[in-house]
Amino acid sequence: MARSRPVAASVLAASVLAAGHARAAERAVAVTFDDLPAGTAVANDLASLRQLTQRLLEAVRKHRIPAVGFVNEGKLFADNAGPSEVAGRTALLRMWLDAGLELGNHSYSHRDLNRTPLDEFQADVIRGEAVTRTLLAEKRRKLRYFRHPFLHVGEDLPKRRAFEGFLAARGYTVAPVTVDNDEYAYAAVYADALRRGDAAAAARIGDDYLRHMDEVFSFFEDAARRIAGRDIKHVLLLHANTLNAERFAALAAALVRRGYRFVSLAEALEDDVYRLPDTFVGAPGNSWLNHWEITAGRKPVPTPSPPDWIMKANAALRR
Repeated sequence: MARSRPVAASVLAASVLAAGHARAAERAVAVTFDDLPAGTAVANDLASLRQLTQRLLEAVRKHRIPAVGFVNEGKLFADNAGPSEVAGRTALLRMWLDAGLELGNHSYSHRDLNRTPLDEFQADVIRGEAVTRTLLAEKRRKLRYFRHPFLHVGEDLPKRRAFEGFLAARGYTVAPVTVDNDEYAYAAVYADALRRGDAAAAARIGDDYLRHMDEVFSFFEDAARRIAGRDIKHVLLLHANTLNAERFAALAAALVRRGYRFVSLAEALEDDVYRLPDTFVGAPGNSWLNHWEITAGRKPVPTPSPPDWIMKANAALRR
């Protein structure tokens, strides 16, 4: 009897741990990157953007992530790009498809639906699909996802519903976001530090970015349990930028340690949580978890922000 109790306790502890691991293994996230072919970068010449894309895709492939990259086709023609430059930037999008990933539409010029007349915004969406549709067709695939710039879905409900009807008629599914974050601020100050040759500052910024994302995931995991009563299949918003080219591998590894598996956007959207009532409109752009909470008549808890030293440095760059 004296020996049977520790054995029983060990079995019980093992069962509890196994159950905990099983619950953790149920965590899933679809990873999406906005602003392709590239967003905030140290340099915007073609060689630098190619290196950025290669490094980011290497990290995605390492973790076998079925990511979606959302394209602003206006970036292909920016800065009076000539034919060879346009071809080179278009080749960056082909790199995503050659890696077995998917491309979606993020509008041509990243306009704000809340501030743009509906007909003008819809024209911008159509303009932003020409190259992407062609590239997907080369792979015998179709363009099927749209991501709202700024996550702005419309300033009033009639406009939101009219735009959603327009998207559906063109064969689009809206790509929602549950894990929103302030990565943009980190990306700007990180790129600035590298331009200045301040490797120590860049390392500090990159390390705090990973800390911030850990805090953000904890926040949205709690929000999901508050709203849905369980873990959900999340959709993570990131951007194709220098910060993620150099730090996404570490972020992906951190998510694995949190118990996440990486799923396609299509699999994530099979979660019933994405059928919850959603009448959110206006600003700021919000996680769909905030949408659902506001629709239910509750006040959402503010999303964690980066520390003041990041936000102040980002604000200084914008002056």
